[in-house]
Amino acid sequence: MSKRFGLKFSSTFVFLSPWILTLLLFWVFPLIYSLYLSFTDFSLGAQAVSFVGFSNFIELFEDARFIASLKNTFVFVIGTIPFTTVFSLLMALLVNRRIKFAIFFRSAYFLPSLVSLVVMALIFTSLYQKGGYLEFLFGMTGLPTPERGFLLSETTALPAIMFMDIWIASGYYMLIFIAGLKSIPEELYEAARLDGASRFQQFFQITLPALRPTALYIVLINTIKSFQVFIEIYIMSNDSGGPNNATTTIVYYIYDIGLRGLFSMGKASAAAYLLFVIIMIVALIQLKLFGYGRATYE
Repeated sequence: MSKRFGLKFSSTFVFLSPWILTLLLFWVFPLIYSLYLSFTDFSLGAQAVSFVGFSNFIELFEDARFIASLKNTFVFVIGTIPFTTVFSLLMALLVNRRIKFAIFFRSAYFLPSLVSLVVMALIFTSLYQKGGYLEFLFGMTGLPTPERGFLLSETTALPAIMFMDIWIASGYYMLIFIAGLKSIPEELYEAARLDGASRFQQFFQITLPALRPTALYIVLINTIKSFQVFIEIYIMSNDSGGPNNATTTIVYYIYDIGLRGLFSMGKASAAAYLLFVIIMIVALIQLKLFGYGRATYE
């Protein structure tokens, strides 16, 4: 029996070993090593490394650029997640009905999510630039436009990137909401109709409670993604985080001080761990607000 168990364990370990090695090499080791670096003054090319305690963390909060990146990241998260969640839910409710061309509308809404983010960022950069299509549309309606284009104005650069992010992400989350809608038992709606419940009452008393786990999943993954926004910022700000740090987010700040310029990996690691703690706290708050673990139907 023990020999058989040993053979079974050995074969299981052999099959899992590539995944275990990858996990240890590319996830666990960087996680521990970056925590060590966050308490040192290590920089790329340095001959010696010194332990500096919490100095890197203190310096971060004395750095006006890090504070700006912190503020921009929270603006990005707060300004995109509610709109993305509501728009994707509305689109899911719309195309989940028995209407003509429902499959076409689902495909059309989901299409932006299939295109590479780099490609979408380049397309939107051309739309937002001075003399671009968006300025033409604003001009036709008489609305004012930034003098140097949407991405070169401090007031419109970050909102312009946020708008693109909402537009791209909504189609993907719409599909997840559709899967959630399909999982709601039809018997619940039939019983509600027999009781004389209106569509409005069915939506708030059946659909929304049933979609709570789906909404929680969407909000959680969207929160993690939004806190780590980088590619859009890198491309649409022309690798500057500007104008005047108006689009510098925490991950862009980490990239800027760690992989170029100062090459300060100790300070960059400290910023990365601060971001990790922020995401964890926000995620725990969201789990509490959505009532994680509570029964869907009461």
